Amino acid sequence: MSAVVDATATRTTVARSALTHGVASRAIAFDAHGETTLAEFEREVRGVAAVLPTARYAINLCEDRHRFLVAFCAAALRGQTTLLPSSRAAAVVDEVLSQHPDSYCLGDDALVPEPPHYWRLPPVLPQLDGAALMVDDAALVAIGFTSGSTGQSTPNAKTWAAFRASTAQNFAALADLLGRRDGDPVDSGSGNTHVVATVPPQHMYGMEMSVLLPLLGDLAVHATRPFFPDDIARALRDAVSPPLLVTTPVHLRALLESGVALPKLAGIVSATAPLPVQLAFAAEMRFGCEVREVFGSTETCVIARRRTAIERAWTPLPGVRLAPQPDGTAVHAPHLPEPVVLADLMEVFADGRFELRGRSADLLEIAGKRASLGDLTRKLLAVPGVVEGVVLQLDEADSAGVRRIAALAVAPSLDAAAIVRVLREHVDPVFLPRRLRCVAALPRNETGKLPRQALLELLRG
Repeated sequence: MSAVVDATATRTTVARSALTHGVASRAIAFDAHGETTLAEFEREVRGVAAVLPTARYAINLCEDRHRFLVAFCAAALRGQTTLLPSSRAAAVVDEVLSQHPDSYCLGDDALVPEPPHYWRLPPVLPQLDGAALMVDDAALVAIGFTSGSTGQSTPNAKTWAAFRASTAQNFAALADLLGRRDGDPVDSGSGNTHVVATVPPQHMYGMEMSVLLPLLGDLAVHATRPFFPDDIARALRDAVSPPLLVTTPVHLRALLESGVALPKLAGIVSATAPLPVQLAFAAEMRFGCEVREVFGSTETCVIARRRTAIERAWTPLPGVRLAPQPDGTAVHAPHLPEPVVLADLMEVFADGRFELRGRSADLLEIAGKRASLGDLTRKLLAVPGVVEGVVLQLDEADSAGVRRIAALAVAPSLDAAAIVRVLREHVDPVFLPRRLRCVAALPRNETGKLPRQALLELLRG
């Protein structure tokens, strides 16, 4: 007796989606020399994909954002996962390489020292015609690494489906700043908004706002990563319409203090560190646009927004739900395969909005008394003459088994003893820094964060 097997019953259909969206003539990148159309960009992606080394992983170290986009899409087209280290420092790159043996480094310039297995993009990118750029929805297209600001850097895997879902949420969060109506499709053609970003594309915030938005919507991103105020102003003037500035509190403060004039802006987006209310208000007054702060992490991507100048509470993005628990807050979101627990302690209101109450790792208990590192840092910054500062708890314990408090301060007119004298008036003695060092600058990374290991090394002198 023979059996008839229906081949279609066992065939699995793999869902695939495009790497880019929009009409071929729309701009995806621009600089002082003009715009790159989507059609030209796609030809570059095919051309680079054809000559990439064979490997499982690629560490994308491109400085030029246009070339970063090309390299990211080319790697995805080849089935390679892009690794996004928290820093391009040699030691950080070496660590990521050691954790992912079948990998190479991909860049657009000569690097000193040159990282192992380095492959440099050619000065003129090759171009190839061909089919639409498609990848599997389940493809692991990127692994982002946390900054290490609270300890060891950890990897976080991102599929193309997850990136597409989180990008749709980001378009909803920025719809009005981008000249769209709520509910418009991301490639509605309602206007090719230009974006200038001061954050590196390797950082997850930079990835979301300056890589995924241009790929999946009607946006064009400036190819450079301007750092100094004059450079930022110059890049903004390259835009053909009021651009969106994607930046950090550190860059925003530098812009205000420099007095540089900026062209008309569609808006300002800020993340990577808490944005002080006074800074947000001053920026809105000076630059005549809304400053919108977004909240997220490498683990979750952006999950909430607020207008910091006038709002304390955060509004979750569509589909995001927060569940407080003893060790932090569980984040439920459409783009997350399972809930992610953040160390942030949040008070969630009946309408879903929330306010931050600190981080579980920031809470201190010494001699039966409680405090938080965040509050202690605020008191340090309130000392007249302290320009910047941070308070942290040391890893090692003293003879009594207590992990003591230390601090770093940027205070050109003060010494450590003078700062401690003022702190004594506002801080319980058990939480006074046992080691306070005055330094010329805090060791901020490319996005303004303070990696814990760098702080500890600076404390040791």
